[in-house]
Amino acid sequence: MEKYNFSGKHSYSFPTNIRFGAGVIAELADHLKGQGLSSPLVVTDPVLADLGFFKEIVSTLKHAGLRVEVFSETHKNPIKSDVLNGAEAYNATQRDCVVGIGGGVGLDVARAIALRINHHKDLFDYDDLIGGDKYITGEVPYFVTVPTTSGTGSEVGRSAIISEDETKKKRILFHPKLLAKMVFADPLLTMDLPPFITAATGMDALTHNIEAYLAKNYNPMCDGIALEGISLIIDSIADATHKSDVESRSKMMIASLMGAVAFQKGLGIVHSLAHPMSSLLDTHHGLANAVNLPYGLKFNYEGCEDRFDTMGYHMGLGANSGDQVCDFIVNLNAQLGMPKKLSEVGVKEEHIEPLSVLASADFCHPNNPKPVTQEDFKKLYTEAL
Repeated sequence: MEKYNFSGKHSYSFPTNIRFGAGVIAELADHLKGQGLSSPLVVTDPVLADLGFFKEIVSTLKHAGLRVEVFSETHKNPIKSDVLNGAEAYNATQRDCVVGIGGGVGLDVARAIALRINHHKDLFDYDDLIGGDKYITGEVPYFVTVPTTSGTGSEVGRSAIISEDETKKKRILFHPKLLAKMVFADPLLTMDLPPFITAATGMDALTHNIEAYLAKNYNPMCDGIALEGISLIIDSIADATHKSDVESRSKMMIASLMGAVAFQKGLGIVHSLAHPMSSLLDTHHGLANAVNLPYGLKFNYEGCEDRFDTMGYHMGLGANSGDQVCDFIVNLNAQLGMPKKLSEVGVKEEHIEPLSVLASADFCHPNNPKPVTQEDFKKLYTEAL
C-alpha cells in the first residue's frame, strides 16, 4: 500500500489551513473573493516578479476581477526599509489583504508588512528577542502565502527575519497572529527551479528538520514531524534536483513545510553558523546551511548518540547507524553539487573572527543540545574553511 498519495490535491489544517497539491494555485482567486476581498498586495522578490509563472498568477487574479498591486522591491536578505516601503504601498493603494509569493524573502517581507499595517511603533520594537511580541495587539490583514521553493517553510511560519539596514543584524518578528490564514502549496511552482537552487533550498529544509529533532526543548510532536520530514527529503532531494518530477517536488514541498512546523521546537548550531554568512557575505542561506551541516553534526554527535541513531534509521542507513550520519550528509552534498568547504563560497581566513562574533550572538544556538562558545564557532569555521 502506498504510504502517501502525492498525485492528488489535499487540505490540511496544521498549524494553519493548507491547500496542497499540483495545480492548487488556480484556486487562489476564488479563495480571496470568497473571503470578500478584492484588492491584494502581492509581495514577492524582484527575481520572481520577472518570471513567467508569477506573471501568470497575477494575470489570473486580475482576470478574476481582483485589483492587484505587486510589491517586489526587496533585498536578497530583507531589511527594515523593504518592509516600511511595502506597508506604504499597501496604504497608498488601499489594499485589503496581503499575498506573499516566493521563498523566504518574499514570505518574510509579506509577513512583516502584514504586521506593520496596524502596528506603528518602530518595527524592531516588536523584536521577539526583546519581548516585543507583547506589543502585537492589533489586527493583522488577511494574509495568504504561496511558496515557490521547498526550503524555508516560511509559508507555515509565524515569524519574519528582517535585518537592520545599516548593521545587517538580523531581528525576529514573531507572533501567532502572523500565521497565514491560508497556504497554497503547489509543487508545480517549483518544477522549473534550477538544480543549484533546488539543492540549496532542499538542504535548508533538511537542516530545519535535523536541527529541530536535535534541539534540546521537549516537544515529541515536533520530533515526529521532523523525522518524517527527514525521511521524505532523503527519499526525494536527488530526484528533485536532477530529474524534477512531480512526485519528488511534492515530497520536497511537504517536507519543507514540515521542517518549519518542527522548528517551532528550536534550531541550533548550524543555523548560527549560517546566519552570519548571509549577513556578512550575502551567502545564500540554504547553501550556508549545506556547507556547515556536517561540521555542526560532528560537534553535536557526542552525547546525542541515540538521536543520531534514530535519524540514521530514518535516513535509510539501518539500525544503530548514528555514527554514519555525518559522512552520509557529506556524500549527499557531493551528490547534489554542494561545496564541501567554506573557502569555495567566498569565506576567507580574515572572515572567521567577525563570523564567530556574529554566530555567538545568534538566536538559534541557545536551543542547541550542547552549549556553544565563541571559541567553538571559531574552531568550526576554521575546520570548515
